Amino acid sequence: MITEQQYRRLMREHAMGGSVSRSAMMAGMDRKTARRYLKAGCGPDGLRTPHTWRTRADPLAAIWPEAQRWLEHTPELEAKALFEHLLATRAGEIDSRALRTFQRRVTEWRERHGPPKEVFFPQVREPGERMQIDWTHANELRVTIAGVAFEHLLFHAVLPFSNWEFACPCVSESLLSLKSGLQAAAWTLGGVAPFTQSDHSSTATHQLRRGQAERGFNREYLALCAHLGTEPRTINKACPHENGDVESAHGHLKRRLLAHLTLRGSSDFADLASYAAFVAEVCRGANALRMSKVIEELPRLRPLPATRFPESELMSLRVSSHATVRIKHCAYSVPARLIGTWVQAHVREDQIAIHHGGIEVARYPRSATQQPRIDYRHVVHSLVRKPGAFAGYRYREELFPRPVFRHAYDALRAVEEHRADARYVQLLLLAAEAGEQSVAEAVAALLRAGDWPDPAVVEKQIRAHEPAAPQQMVAFTPELGGYDELLSAEAGA
Repeated sequence: MITEQQYRRLMREHAMGGSVSRSAMMAGMDRKTARRYLKAGCGPDGLRTPHTWRTRADPLAAIWPEAQRWLEHTPELEAKALFEHLLATRAGEIDSRALRTFQRRVTEWRERHGPPKEVFFPQVREPGERMQIDWTHANELRVTIAGVAFEHLLFHAVLPFSNWEFACPCVSESLLSLKSGLQAAAWTLGGVAPFTQSDHSSTATHQLRRGQAERGFNREYLALCAHLGTEPRTINKACPHENGDVESAHGHLKRRLLAHLTLRGSSDFADLASYAAFVAEVCRGANALRMSKVIEELPRLRPLPATRFPESELMSLRVSSHATVRIKHCAYSVPARLIGTWVQAHVREDQIAIHHGGIEVARYPRSATQQPRIDYRHVVHSLVRKPGAFAGYRYREELFPRPVFRHAYDALRAVEEHRADARYVQLLLLAAEAGEQSVAEAVAALLRAGDWPDPAVVEKQIRAHEPAAPQQMVAFTPELGGYDELLSAEAGA
């Protein structure tokens, strides 16, 4: 059998006046073969006889009727799973080596008799028309912040026409992350899409009436969109494919981030800002490859507003007797002097700032897992007076600001367990007054030397390393009479 290319060469040489022998030689075939193709006037496909006969017995003859009944009733069955079932129930009637033959037979049956497959309808994407937004879990990236596992999501925005994208880490799928993420995307892009499309997340929508499926936009989300100059839109319920551009981009983004983390050699970051900058840089690199289409979108975007919509939520809270306030179901400590007073919490997606009388009294990174945030400096003075409260304190684990403090407590318990709590709170008091870093270094030195961290010894070491106080200089008082004598001598001369 010759190839289609040989046949075309044969016909071309013969049409140019070449003899059968010369044409056959130029096409690389036998003269008799060339004569046969010239006489037939068709190529190798036309002369090929369809193979309709069997060369061996059908290995599936015994089980195929039953397999076909299974496929007619449950066409979604996988061929391999069905084959394994028949192999177990019809032992001896089928050869286990016939799996590939069975899979090909099932494929042929589905092409002829199977149910219709889902059709995907390509959509016309208008440049600069809309931005799709969504959130995706990113724990598989295994990112750590200062060595601590960071459970988080990524806010993700995509322009369907060019696939331009923006992403930033966030602790929850909340209105706060929507405010900061959507505005960060708009300011990075340099404009606002006329339409912003989301799914039916409770972040953007709510149920209009109890027991009914109809949903409407949240008032705060409408205010955000009005400020930006974009019209909010949602997809149809239970139709995530309508937000398909951003949905499909989730996987590509996380694979790209994983690759860049591998190139970086570490998935640990000093703080959340460093990680956010890393994600933004990865997106910038991907968007650089899409600039030819992004340029078409930019002129059709709406201009940015003069200012950003407020990205924080203001809450007025009363400080409890525990010297804590509860924000989003999580406890945050404040100075004990504020017990019973009202404070204002400025809640952002990434951090919480607590003010009293217009002065900031505490600032914390936002807790992603409702883990309490307790600053030992706020409660240590009370603990020194009541050291027995330390053992059963609800937030005791938050009073180990560094691993070395935990090691110090374990060492104190090993020496004299019943006095360990009192001695440890003395170490905390020393850290609050002399500096946490100094105490941590002194404790670490004692532990490395095999000694136990007695607070008195730690304080002595800290004082020994403190710089000497500068000597006080005696103020110079000039003797004015000497100047008079000098002037009189010059006058006599």
